[in-house]
Amino acid sequence: RAFFADEFPRGESLEQYVLKPLYSFAGLGVDLEPTGEKLATLPDPHAWILQEKVHYAEFVPTPDGLRSKAEIRMMFLWPADEEPILVNNLVRMSQGAMMGVKFNQNKTWVGSSIALHQTAGG
Repeated sequence: RAFFADEFPRGESLEQYVLKPLYSFAGLGVDLEPTGEKLATLPDPHAWILQEKVHYAEFVPTPDGLRSKAEIRMMFLWPADEEPILVNNLVRMSQGAMMGVKFNQNKTWVGSSIALHQTAGG
């Protein structure tokens, strides 16, 4: 679930959300611990979202004994009036607080890759 920062429901706990700028990438500007005080200082709250936290399991065994977290982003083409077509994917692995290079400095068995997937009818 996600809400514009200026439309966040009263009574909802901020502890279960991250604060993200709409027009950013690579984790730039993401706040893992938003507070009411921080929200009150946003110059344009409608340019920010509060997105429900995703808790990744550390399940991928690595040669150095640690376990990495992983996410798979599936990419589809969706022609008008047709079923979506899976065309590619992106696998991201992390041992940091977030996915991405900034949070995985000096760590091994992290980064991006692809996964094999079956095509339609294949």
